[in-house]
Amino acid sequence: MSTDVTAVEESEPATGKQGRSPDEQLIGQLVERARAEGITLTGEGGLLQQLTKTVIESALEGEMTDHLGYDKHDPAGAGSGNSRNGHGSKTVTTETGPVQIEVPRDRAGTFEPKLVRKRQRHMGGVNEMVLSLSARGLTHGEISAHLAEVYGASVSKQTISTITDSVIEGMHEWQNRPLDPVYPVIFIDAVHVKIRDGHVANRPIYVVMAVTVEGTREILGLWAGDGGEGAKYWLQVLTEVKNRGVADACMVVCDGLKGLPDAIGTVWPQTITQTCVIHLLRGSFRYAARQH
Repeated sequence: MSTDVTAVEESEPATGKQGRSPDEQLIGQLVERARAEGITLTGEGGLLQQLTKTVIESALEGEMTDHLGYDKHDPAGAGSGNSRNGHGSKTVTTETGPVQIEVPRDRAGTFEPKLVRKRQRHMGGVNEMVLSLSARGLTHGEISAHLAEVYGASVSKQTISTITDSVIEGMHEWQNRPLDPVYPVIFIDAVHVKIRDGHVANRPIYVVMAVTVEGTREILGLWAGDGGEGAKYWLQVLTEVKNRGVADACMVVCDGLKGLPDAIGTVWPQTITQTCVIHLLRGSFRYAARQH
């Protein structure tokens, strides 16, 4: 559906509907025209899909203009050494469904679009949706079926795997980043969460959080362990933290896990080990009646 903005503006009464901005009036007319022509607002071939196509293609044409340095049909482009060279068609999956767009090309082949990169088939919103569904425990097959049913988007299991793998690469980079040489306080504890690994089971997630010399809090790392929380695994975690540049910590706050103070002393001999006050309070509550 092509929409002539000039015609729409000319057909709008000069006064407009009370309390509505020109943009709202234009949107309202687009919706009314779509309904009159029997075009649905959502779904395959709907108004939102067509508007998405128009916005994406307009943005790509703007990127091409910035790349070449002159507008389309501008005589200034003659003899510039590079010019527009038609369009290439591709289908990208968006939050409104699959949209076929025309991507401009240049003769020198140096144009690198930013909004929809070369070989990119999914807009950012789809990637975020895949990651959100994956974080909620859905399998790749379930995610693919969900996108097909709700958005009419065909996303293969391999593509979903590629999207989730890209996050894993960033996670590894964050997990191995260099740390400060000294932290005034480091807090360590394990949080038990349900993790799907073939089957759903409770797994300890070892958390190391520190207070920097500037007074800000920073998560130094997260580690997924097997079975229950143990001082032996904590020794491996703290050794890794030390190898990433933490030469010393003034104080390490932890719970009363047996063997944990020894593990801390092995890594940082002069560090003060402080038992968490909250854990001490919880332990003392066992000796008091519920009404107290």
